[in-house]
Amino acid sequence: MSYLNELISLCDSFGCRYSTDESLKEHTTFRIGGKCRIAVFINSEESLASVVSYCRENSVKYAVLGNGSNVIAEDKFFDGAVIIIGNDFSAINYIKDGVIECESGLMLSRLCITARNEGYTGLEFAYGIPGTVGGALYMNAGAYGGEMSDVVISADYLDTDGEIRTISSECMDLSYRHSAFMNSGRIILRVRVRLRRGSVSEIEKKMDELITKRRDKQPLNFPSAGSTFKRPENNVFAAALIEQCGLKGFSVGDAQVSEKHSGFVINKGNATYEDLMSLVEHVREKVKADTGYELELEPEILK
Repeated sequence: MSYLNELISLCDSFGCRYSTDESLKEHTTFRIGGKCRIAVFINSEESLASVVSYCRENSVKYAVLGNGSNVIAEDKFFDGAVIIIGNDFSAINYIKDGVIECESGLMLSRLCITARNEGYTGLEFAYGIPGTVGGALYMNAGAYGGEMSDVVISADYLDTDGEIRTISSECMDLSYRHSAFMNSGRIILRVRVRLRRGSVSEIEKKMDELITKRRDKQPLNFPSAGSTFKRPENNVFAAALIEQCGLKGFSVGDAQVSEKHSGFVINKGNATYEDLMSLVEHVREKVKADTGYELELEPEILK
Protein backbone atom coordinates (compact mmCIF):
# COMPACT_ATOMS: atom_id res chain seq x y z
CA MET A 1 0.00 0.00 0.00
CA SER A 2 2.94 2.35 0.47
CA TYR A 3 3.09 2.98 -3.27
CA LEU A 4 -0.42 4.48 -3.26
CA ASN A 5 0.50 7.63 -1.36
CA GLU A 6 3.64 8.05 -3.43
CA LEU A 7 1.67 7.77 -6.67
CA ILE A 8 -0.89 10.26 -5.37
CA SER A 9 1.93 12.71 -4.58
CA LEU A 10 3.37 12.16 -8.04
CA CYS A 11 -0.03 12.84 -9.63
CA ASP A 12 -0.43 15.99 -7.56
CA SER A 13 2.98 17.24 -8.71
CA PHE A 14 1.85 17.02 -12.35
CA GLY A 15 -1.73 18.13 -11.78
CA CYS A 16 -3.00 14.72 -12.90
CA ARG A 17 -6.46 13.58 -11.94
CA TYR A 18 -6.59 10.27 -10.13
CA SER A 19 -9.13 8.08 -8.38
CA THR A 20 -8.53 5.35 -5.82
CA ASP A 21 -10.53 2.12 -5.75
CA GLU A 22 -11.78 2.99 -9.22
CA SER A 23 -14.15 0.55 -10.92
CA LEU A 24 -12.86 -0.68 -14.28
CA LYS A 25 -16.47 -1.11 -15.38
CA GLU A 26 -16.42 2.65 -15.93
CA HIS A 27 -13.41 2.43 -18.23
CA THR A 28 -14.22 -0.52 -20.50
CA THR A 29 -16.99 -0.49 -23.07
CA PHE A 30 -18.06 -4.00 -22.06
CA ARG A 31 -18.86 -2.62 -18.58
CA ILE A 32 -17.17 -5.56 -16.87
CA GLY A 33 -14.33 -5.41 -14.37
CA GLY A 34 -13.33 -5.11 -10.75
CA LYS A 35 -11.73 -2.17 -9.00
CA CYS A 36 -8.14 -1.02 -9.26
CA ARG A 37 -6.03 0.47 -6.49
CA ILE A 38 -5.62 3.73 -8.39
CA ALA A 39 -6.58 5.08 -11.80
CA VAL A 40 -4.31 7.82 -13.11
CA PHE A 41 -5.57 10.13 -15.85
CA ILE A 42 -2.46 11.17 -17.75
CA ASN A 43 -2.28 14.83 -18.83
CA SER A 44 1.18 15.06 -20.45
CA GLU A 45 4.03 12.95 -21.72
CA GLU A 46 5.99 13.98 -18.61
CA SER A 47 3.32 12.68 -16.25
CA LEU A 48 3.08 9.44 -18.19
CA ALA A 49 6.85 8.93 -18.19
CA SER A 50 7.09 9.66 -14.47
CA VAL A 51 4.21 7.40 -13.42
CA VAL A 52 5.40 4.52 -15.61
CA SER A 53 8.98 4.96 -14.38
CA TYR A 54 7.83 4.92 -10.76
CA CYS A 55 5.81 1.75 -11.31
CA ARG A 56 8.66 -0.03 -13.05
CA GLU A 57 11.28 0.97 -10.48
CA ASN A 58 9.08 0.00 -7.53
CA SER A 59 7.59 -3.20 -9.01
CA VAL A 60 4.08 -1.76 -8.99
CA LYS A 61 1.70 -3.55 -11.31
CA TYR A 62 0.31 -1.26 -14.00
CA ALA A 63 -1.74 -1.32 -17.17
CA VAL A 64 -2.46 1.29 -19.84
CA LEU A 65 -5.95 1.99 -21.19
CA GLY A 66 -7.42 4.33 -23.77
CA ASN A 67 -11.19 4.17 -24.08
CA GLY A 68 -11.21 0.50 -23.08
CA SER A 69 -13.15 -0.42 -26.22
CA ASN A 70 -11.04 -3.48 -27.07
CA VAL A 71 -10.34 -4.64 -23.52
CA ILE A 72 -12.01 -7.11 -21.18
CA ALA A 73 -11.18 -6.60 -17.51
CA GLU A 74 -11.27 -9.40 -14.96
CA ASP A 75 -13.69 -9.02 -12.05
CA LYS A 76 -10.99 -9.42 -9.43
CA PHE A 77 -9.19 -6.51 -7.76
CA PHE A 78 -6.31 -5.01 -9.74
CA ASP A 79 -3.66 -4.22 -7.12
CA GLY A 80 -1.81 -1.54 -8.99
CA ALA A 81 -2.18 1.49 -11.24
CA VAL A 82 -4.37 1.67 -14.32
CA ILE A 83 -3.00 4.49 -16.44
CA ILE A 84 -5.72 6.07 -18.58
CA ILE A 85 -4.76 8.03 -21.69
CA GLY A 86 -7.93 9.86 -22.59
CA ASN A 87 -9.51 13.31 -22.58
CA ASP A 88 -6.75 14.86 -20.48
CA PHE A 89 -4.24 14.01 -23.21
CA SER A 90 -6.22 14.57 -26.40
CA ALA A 91 -5.03 17.74 -28.11
CA ILE A 92 -4.78 18.20 -31.86
CA ASN A 93 -1.32 19.70 -32.21
CA TYR A 94 -1.36 20.79 -35.84
CA ILE A 95 -3.04 20.39 -39.22
CA LYS A 96 -0.82 21.15 -42.19
CA ASP A 97 -0.69 20.00 -45.81
CA GLY A 98 -2.95 17.03 -45.17
CA VAL A 99 -1.07 15.90 -42.06
CA ILE A 100 -2.84 15.95 -38.70
CA GLU A 101 -0.92 15.31 -35.49
CA CYS A 102 -2.83 14.55 -32.29
CA GLU A 103 -2.22 13.19 -28.84
CA SER A 104 -3.06 9.54 -28.42
CA GLY A 105 -5.97 10.07 -26.02
CA LEU A 106 -8.08 11.83 -28.67
CA MET A 107 -11.22 9.92 -29.55
CA LEU A 108 -11.00 8.56 -33.08
CA SER A 109 -14.44 9.99 -33.87
CA ARG A 110 -13.18 13.48 -32.99
CA LEU A 111 -10.26 13.07 -35.36
CA CYS A 112 -12.67 11.99 -38.11
CA ILE A 113 -14.87 15.04 -37.52
CA THR A 114 -11.85 17.35 -37.53
CA ALA A 115 -10.64 15.86 -40.81
CA ARG A 116 -14.10 16.32 -42.34
CA ASN A 117 -14.34 19.92 -41.16
CA GLU A 118 -10.93 20.64 -42.70
CA GLY A 119 -11.93 19.01 -46.00
CA TYR A 120 -9.66 15.96 -45.73
CA THR A 121 -10.76 12.49 -46.83
CA GLY A 122 -9.37 9.09 -45.87
CA LEU A 123 -10.68 8.59 -42.34
CA GLU A 124 -14.34 8.00 -43.11
CA PHE A 125 -13.99 4.27 -42.39
CA ALA A 126 -13.02 5.03 -38.79
CA TYR A 127 -16.05 7.13 -37.92
CA GLY A 128 -17.95 5.20 -35.29
CA ILE A 129 -15.04 3.07 -34.07
CA PRO A 130 -15.33 3.72 -30.31
CA GLY A 131 -11.67 4.05 -29.38
CA THR A 132 -8.89 6.56 -28.96
CA VAL A 133 -6.43 7.28 -31.73
CA GLY A 134 -3.65 5.59 -29.75
CA GLY A 135 -5.76 2.52 -29.13
CA ALA A 136 -6.77 2.38 -32.78
CA LEU A 137 -3.14 2.45 -33.90
CA TYR A 138 -2.13 -0.08 -31.24
CA MET A 139 -4.45 -2.69 -32.77
CA ASN A 140 -4.50 -1.29 -36.32
CA ALA A 141 -8.25 -0.85 -36.04
CA GLY A 142 -10.29 -0.95 -39.20
CA ALA A 143 -13.77 -1.17 -40.68
CA TYR A 144 -15.52 -1.08 -44.05
CA GLY A 145 -12.40 -1.71 -46.09
CA GLY A 146 -10.09 0.74 -44.34
CA GLU A 147 -7.66 0.53 -41.44
CA MET A 148 -5.24 2.75 -39.56
CA SER A 149 -2.30 1.51 -41.63
CA ASP A 150 -3.87 3.31 -44.63
CA VAL A 151 -3.48 6.76 -43.06
CA VAL A 152 -0.83 6.68 -40.31
CA ILE A 153 2.60 7.96 -41.26
CA SER A 154 4.40 8.09 -37.90
CA ALA A 155 3.99 8.15 -34.13
CA ASP A 156 5.88 9.15 -30.99
CA TYR A 157 6.00 6.67 -28.14
CA LEU A 158 7.44 6.17 -24.67
CA ASP A 159 9.97 3.37 -24.90
CA THR A 160 10.70 0.81 -22.20
CA ASP A 161 13.87 2.70 -21.23
CA GLY A 162 11.86 5.86 -20.52
CA GLU A 163 12.95 7.61 -23.70
CA ILE A 164 10.54 9.22 -26.16
CA ARG A 165 11.11 8.00 -29.71
CA THR A 166 9.55 8.39 -33.15
CA ILE A 167 8.64 5.51 -35.43
CA SER A 168 7.52 5.54 -39.06
CA SER A 169 4.53 3.51 -40.21
CA GLU A 170 6.84 1.27 -42.25
CA CYS A 171 8.44 0.09 -39.00
CA MET A 172 5.19 -0.51 -37.10
CA ASP A 173 4.58 -4.02 -38.48
CA LEU A 174 0.97 -3.11 -39.19
CA SER A 175 -1.24 -5.99 -40.26
CA TYR A 176 -4.75 -7.25 -39.51
CA ARG A 177 -5.50 -6.18 -35.89
CA HIS A 178 -1.79 -6.07 -35.13
CA SER A 179 1.07 -3.61 -34.64
CA ALA A 180 4.59 -3.65 -33.24
CA PHE A 181 3.28 -1.83 -30.15
CA MET A 182 1.40 -4.89 -28.93
CA ASN A 183 3.00 -6.61 -25.91
CA SER A 184 6.08 -4.43 -26.34
CA GLY A 185 5.80 -2.13 -23.33
CA ARG A 186 5.94 0.86 -25.68
CA ILE A 187 3.20 3.43 -25.10
CA ILE A 188 1.89 5.59 -27.95
CA LEU A 189 1.98 9.35 -27.24
CA ARG A 190 1.25 11.14 -30.50
CA VAL A 191 0.02 9.98 -33.88
CA ARG A 192 0.34 11.60 -37.31
CA VAL A 193 -1.97 10.77 -40.21
CA ARG A 194 -1.77 11.91 -43.84
CA LEU A 195 -5.04 12.55 -45.67
CA ARG A 196 -6.15 13.83 -49.07
CA ARG A 197 -8.17 16.87 -50.03
CA GLY A 198 -11.81 16.08 -50.59
CA SER A 199 -15.30 17.52 -50.71
CA VAL A 200 -16.72 18.22 -47.25
CA SER A 201 -20.20 17.26 -48.41
CA GLU A 202 -18.98 13.98 -49.94
CA ILE A 203 -16.97 13.15 -46.82
CA GLU A 204 -19.97 13.90 -44.63
CA LYS A 205 -22.22 11.77 -46.85
CA LYS A 206 -19.84 8.81 -46.57
CA MET A 207 -19.57 9.19 -42.80
CA ASP A 208 -23.35 9.31 -42.47
CA GLU A 209 -23.71 6.19 -44.63
CA LEU A 210 -21.25 4.22 -42.54
CA ILE A 211 -22.65 5.28 -39.16
CA THR A 212 -26.15 4.36 -40.39
CA LYS A 213 -24.84 0.97 -41.48
CA ARG A 214 -23.31 0.46 -38.02
CA ARG A 215 -26.54 1.36 -36.26
CA ASP A 216 -28.59 -0.88 -38.51
CA LYS A 217 -26.36 -3.95 -38.24
CA GLN A 218 -24.59 -3.74 -34.87
CA PRO A 219 -26.02 -4.01 -31.32
CA LEU A 220 -24.89 -0.54 -30.28
CA ASN A 221 -27.56 -0.30 -27.58
CA PHE A 222 -25.72 -2.89 -25.43
CA PRO A 223 -22.23 -2.76 -23.90
CA SER A 224 -19.70 -4.78 -25.88
CA ALA A 225 -16.09 -4.79 -26.95
CA GLY A 226 -17.01 -4.58 -30.62
CA SER A 227 -16.16 -7.60 -32.75
CA THR A 228 -15.41 -10.35 -30.26
CA PHE A 229 -13.37 -12.58 -32.55
CA LYS A 230 -10.77 -11.86 -35.19
CA ARG A 231 -11.55 -12.76 -38.77
CA PRO A 232 -10.21 -16.28 -39.40
CA GLU A 233 -7.97 -17.15 -42.33
CA ASN A 234 -9.31 -17.51 -45.88
CA ASN A 235 -11.31 -14.29 -45.41
CA VAL A 236 -14.12 -16.14 -43.64
CA PHE A 237 -16.13 -14.04 -41.21
CA ALA A 238 -16.39 -15.12 -37.59
CA ALA A 239 -20.03 -13.98 -37.44
CA ALA A 240 -20.97 -16.30 -40.32
CA LEU A 241 -19.30 -19.28 -38.66
CA ILE A 242 -21.00 -18.56 -35.32
CA GLU A 243 -24.39 -18.24 -36.96
CA GLN A 244 -23.77 -21.40 -39.01
CA CYS A 245 -23.22 -23.25 -35.71
CA GLY A 246 -26.58 -22.13 -34.35
CA LEU A 247 -25.05 -19.91 -31.67
CA LYS A 248 -26.83 -16.65 -32.45
CA GLY A 249 -28.53 -15.60 -29.20
CA PHE A 250 -26.59 -18.14 -27.09
CA SER A 251 -26.18 -16.86 -23.52
CA VAL A 252 -24.23 -17.53 -20.37
CA GLY A 253 -25.66 -15.40 -17.60
CA ASP A 254 -25.97 -11.87 -18.98
CA ALA A 255 -23.33 -12.43 -21.66
CA GLN A 256 -24.95 -13.16 -25.01
CA VAL A 257 -24.03 -13.71 -28.64
CA SER A 258 -25.97 -10.82 -30.12
CA GLU A 259 -29.16 -11.72 -31.94
CA LYS A 260 -28.57 -8.70 -34.17
CA HIS A 261 -24.96 -9.48 -35.14
CA SER A 262 -23.43 -12.78 -34.09
CA GLY A 263 -19.91 -11.38 -34.33
CA PHE A 264 -20.65 -9.36 -31.19
CA VAL A 265 -20.90 -10.69 -27.64
CA ILE A 266 -22.93 -8.24 -25.58
CA ASN A 267 -23.52 -7.51 -21.90
CA LYS A 268 -27.29 -7.60 -21.34
CA GLY A 269 -26.97 -6.01 -17.93
CA ASN A 270 -24.85 -7.68 -15.28
CA ALA A 271 -22.53 -10.03 -17.15
CA THR A 272 -19.45 -11.11 -15.25
CA TYR A 273 -16.00 -11.88 -16.58
CA GLU A 274 -16.71 -15.56 -15.90
CA ASP A 275 -19.96 -15.38 -17.89
CA LEU A 276 -18.18 -13.84 -20.82
CA MET A 277 -15.22 -16.19 -20.89
CA SER A 278 -17.44 -19.27 -20.48
CA LEU A 279 -19.48 -18.11 -23.46
CA VAL A 280 -16.35 -17.37 -25.51
CA GLU A 281 -14.90 -20.81 -24.78
CA HIS A 282 -18.15 -22.55 -25.72
CA VAL A 283 -18.34 -20.63 -29.00
CA ARG A 284 -14.72 -21.42 -29.83
CA GLU A 285 -15.15 -25.13 -29.09
CA LYS A 286 -18.39 -25.40 -31.07
CA VAL A 287 -17.04 -23.55 -34.10
CA LYS A 288 -13.86 -25.63 -34.06
CA ALA A 289 -15.82 -28.89 -33.80
CA ASP A 290 -18.36 -28.01 -36.49
CA THR A 291 -16.27 -26.08 -39.00
CA GLY A 292 -12.61 -26.70 -38.23
CA TYR A 293 -11.92 -22.99 -37.82
CA GLU A 294 -10.22 -21.73 -34.66
CA LEU A 295 -11.56 -18.37 -33.49
CA GLU A 296 -9.18 -16.00 -31.76
CA LEU A 297 -10.41 -13.47 -29.23
CA GLU A 298 -9.94 -9.92 -30.51
CA PRO A 299 -10.07 -7.87 -27.28
CA GLU A 300 -7.14 -8.03 -24.91
CA ILE A 301 -7.58 -9.26 -21.32
CA LEU A 302 -6.72 -6.87 -18.49
CA LYS A 303 -5.56 -9.08 -15.63
